Amino acid sequence: MPQRERHALVIGGGTMGVGIIAMFIGGGWTVDVVSRSASTRDSLAAATAKALAGMGKPTDTAGLKTFATLPEADWSKIDVAVETVTEDLPLKQRLFAEMEALALPATALTSNSSSFPISEIGKGLKTQGRMMGLHFFMPAHLIPLVEVVSSIHTDPVEAERVGAIMRDLGKRPVQVRKDVIGFLGNRIQGALMREALWLIEQGVASPEDVDATVRLSFGFRYAAAGPIVQKEHSGWDTTCAVAKIIWPDLTNADGPPPILQKNVDEGRIGFKTKHGFFEWNDESIAKERARYERALRKCLEIFKEEGIV
Repeated sequence: MPQRERHALVIGGGTMGVGIIAMFIGGGWTVDVVSRSASTRDSLAAATAKALAGMGKPTDTAGLKTFATLPEADWSKIDVAVETVTEDLPLKQRLFAEMEALALPATALTSNSSSFPISEIGKGLKTQGRMMGLHFFMPAHLIPLVEVVSSIHTDPVEAERVGAIMRDLGKRPVQVRKDVIGFLGNRIQGALMREALWLIEQGVASPEDVDATVRLSFGFRYAAAGPIVQKEHSGWDTTCAVAKIIWPDLTNADGPPPILQKNVDEGRIGFKTKHGFFEWNDESIAKERARYERALRKCLEIFKEEGIV
């Protein structure tokens, strides 16, 4: 008996949305995409094909359909809906209220929000048990990990079901069982970024040397083992001793350092404006993006060899 066709809906066709769409299409799913932007809808097939090529998948996007509004999609077939719009809490809440009214009871309703508590996004919904976070990391079509984030209302069985779907699609799901701000990855990443920017702010090291230190020392090790297993290798006694010396001197700033705020105020925000801590042009941006994706694919090959994705 042939397997039933699986069907996803993605709200938003931006950078994150394209990667998520490619993941589903590459896994043999059909995908409905809702975007208010006509130009986004028109360019989505080409952008998805490019992402599929980067995954080493066939670039056939015949299973992709685009719509301007949520009611236009075929909700009778949707297994999983993923919201990927901008970080605007009232907007997300309105979208989930509309999705709840349209979706079948068995449809999982998920948000790719990277910051808002899932319980806040789902506030007021009548079926919060099927609502959860599904947080991907950019570029979503290449980064293997996805966070399945439960609020206090999320049905654990439903969270495990969505996690199993992600695993079938080639992702490595992690279950975030408490609805904390930033979830798991962004909290750990945020702690590192706060200290890295503080070191630059204080003139301890240049941005180039901060990046080199992370990539070529402990970051290099993290591709082989996470921070917990790595310290199983080196010994927790050493970690404990070092923590007593270093941790009291780490920054505990409760906001962005002046150097970051100054860059943002001056429009020095990276590729978007061609200025950040570094200077960019069209050629150097294209070269860096290609190098970055090539490096990610190499790391992904290692993880596939180990069978962890």
